[in-house]
Amino acid sequence: MSKRECSQDCAGRALAAQKQKLTGGAMDRTFIVGGNWKMNGDRKAIDEIIKFMRAGTIPTNNEVYIGVPSIYLDYVQQRKPKNVEIAAQNCYKVEKGAFTGEISPDMLKDLGVKWVILGHSERRKIFGESDELIAEKTAHALEKGLKVILCVGETLDERETGQTNAVVFRQTKAVADKIKDWRNVVIAYEPVWAIGTGKTASPEQAQEVHDALRKWIAENISKEVADTIRIQYGGSVTAGNAKELATQKDIDGFLVGGASLKPEFMEIINANVKAEK
Repeated sequence: MSKRECSQDCAGRALAAQKQKLTGGAMDRTFIVGGNWKMNGDRKAIDEIIKFMRAGTIPTNNEVYIGVPSIYLDYVQQRKPKNVEIAAQNCYKVEKGAFTGEISPDMLKDLGVKWVILGHSERRKIFGESDELIAEKTAHALEKGLKVILCVGETLDERETGQTNAVVFRQTKAVADKIKDWRNVVIAYEPVWAIGTGKTASPEQAQEVHDALRKWIAENISKEVADTIRIQYGGSVTAGNAKELATQKDIDGFLVGGASLKPEFMEIINANVKAEK
């Protein structure tokens, strides 16, 4: 390990220890950053992304994944840095069958994919996926051995009418009604009004929701799950705002949209390290 990498790694561990102290002795939660490419990219663009990811530094104490369009999953799997995992952007709730256009957890595992993003606001809003369907998909993916990034979040109207917590709790409860084991789940809180708009929840706004969600989990699932589950923030995350967001005690990483297609993604990956400096 180079001196630079050692410095970043040690700084990251120090921040993790600081967060653990702030949470009252809660179990350490590994910082996790994901990039959601959405419906973007071709082989030329992907090669450029892989190039800057290989050239950048990923702290050894951080976990990183990239959400790739299904048609390019195998292409990226063969080229990605070894310390980056691949995530599918969706999968269905059954093993196989007459479901044109869908992919199954078994298919993803066949390609060596370990993660899947479920419940993204675009799946909920544009494609009409209900809380119930997302919960069923989550349960099946976990049963098949995938790790799930479960997205929750409120619209602007819901925020302005004071429904933020109710919406986030409802979306989480739908999954809690279907699963018992949360060890392979990461929750991504994504305020819909801040996705792709350039607007970002302030660190205080994001922390408030993360804290409320963790308390809900402690009261309705278990304290152990609340202490250990990682909650990412997503919503126009950039290199410019990631550092301050990373200082919040209940923000355990980011789910990044457009910025994950650009070299600044590497700065976001290192945001928790820089936050300690």
